[in-house]
Amino acid sequence: MTTGQNYIGETLSTKGKTTFKTINPEENSANETVFYEASQDEIAQAVALAEEAFKIYGTIEDAKKADFLDAIADEIEVLGDDLLTTYIQESGLPAGRANGERGRTTGQLRAFATMLREGSWVEAIINKTDGKPDIRRMQIPLGPVVVFGASNFPLAFSTAGGDTASALAAGCPVIVKSHPLHAGTGELVSSAIIKAAQRTGMPNGVFSNLNSSGIEVGKALVEHSSVKAVGFTGSITGGTALCKIAANRPVPIPVYAEMGSINPVVILPSALKLESEKWAKNYAASIVAGTGQFCTNPGLILGINSNELENFITILALETDKLEPACMLHPDIKAKYESLKSEVLGQEGYTQQTNLKKEVKPNYALQNVITVNGNTFLKNKIFHKEVFGPFSVVVKCDDIQQLNTIIENLEGQLTGTILNSDESELKDFKEVIQNLKNKVGRLIFNNVPTGVEVCSGMTHGGPFPASSDSKFTSVGLTAVKRWVRPVTFQDWPNKVLPVALQDENPLGINRTVNDIITQNPI
Repeated sequence: MTTGQNYIGETLSTKGKTTFKTINPEENSANETVFYEASQDEIAQAVALAEEAFKIYGTIEDAKKADFLDAIADEIEVLGDDLLTTYIQESGLPAGRANGERGRTTGQLRAFATMLREGSWVEAIINKTDGKPDIRRMQIPLGPVVVFGASNFPLAFSTAGGDTASALAAGCPVIVKSHPLHAGTGELVSSAIIKAAQRTGMPNGVFSNLNSSGIEVGKALVEHSSVKAVGFTGSITGGTALCKIAANRPVPIPVYAEMGSINPVVILPSALKLESEKWAKNYAASIVAGTGQFCTNPGLILGINSNELENFITILALETDKLEPACMLHPDIKAKYESLKSEVLGQEGYTQQTNLKKEVKPNYALQNVITVNGNTFLKNKIFHKEVFGPFSVVVKCDDIQQLNTIIENLEGQLTGTILNSDESELKDFKEVIQNLKNKVGRLIFNNVPTGVEVCSGMTHGGPFPASSDSKFTSVGLTAVKRWVRPVTFQDWPNKVLPVALQDENPLGINRTVNDIITQNPI
């Protein structure tokens, strides 16, 4: 059951005067709970608690942090159907998606717990040579982190999602600026985190959850001098605004923002000749999946003009039209989809391919596929825009040279995909593949971009504007690297060094000793 309150550490609070409600997009009506926007006092209290908690949590052993993360996963599962019901009421997403996203969220938490128990994530490096300084280095946490919940993933990219899980794993207290579209879901998950913190003896202030329907609370958090880093998943406008606020502070801090992407797909001639129908069906489903509300939605498909490409486009449009429209996350998101779609369809030089015309409920989105030729796409950047929803542009390129030119002129992307049915063909498209690799964080072969596996090898990020820093990922175990910094200890007595750097290697972790990776003691 939700109450509409803010979690200031372990304390529920309603000091703010501004209130709001979430929306049930399926029913196009407000949900019952009234949420209180966090006041300036509550913001200050949450940050002060986080700063104090960091003194303990930043030095706590990894095994205890692992117990905390496992306990969060357990407590989320204990919420049971109450969590799933609230999720569905606030997002319009189906029960299967809610259940799957809960599993992804708890799985992430447990994966970071496993990483902590193994221990090598601290990247211990030791240089110990006679006659030279004794140099030892490891990663340490930055301090309090602010995490912004994402609109399109109420669980996996929000309150206890990847940013929060990785920051807590690093040893950083977290203050979540809950997303107003699913504040009730966020409050329930916050209750699970607080219970887990109490169960495992974590300091008060290791986690807080603040509500806000506008930008003021988030802005105040990013500006606060005690906040050391920010995690964000959302629009290019929102992400770049936070980056500017953080950069203009007296002491700038990093903002790790995952933002916009149209995820180009290059379908090579062999795939068009041999598997055109297969890929058309797969991509129709990918375009419409989740009502197109994935950051990895395939918004751009590139091919070289041919009869086979025309056949692919025809099948893609027919298969896309066959799929039932679905509900978007919020009336505002539906309105934004219609606005962006109208902007693109207001341009000259495209051909409408889909022909879905039917009456739908207020927040349902009609899917749309259009085509343009390569010259039009190069000349008009409007066709490059991300239309957040079930929308895709197919570009008919004149030849390989124009395909390369288009890829070279694309903005940074989260993913890029190559579809191919004859590996011998790949050598002819070596430059295309290289150019695409330079634009993306994840290069996919013969698959769809929708779906991001949570594992240590995943990169969910990419060159700007896909993310604010392409060296990092927001998904997978290496996401922890965003919340730490290296510190070097020179000529310190062995017994007072951090355990990870002591001669005996009490933790039994992998360390780089005199440039050799080993678990052996010195």
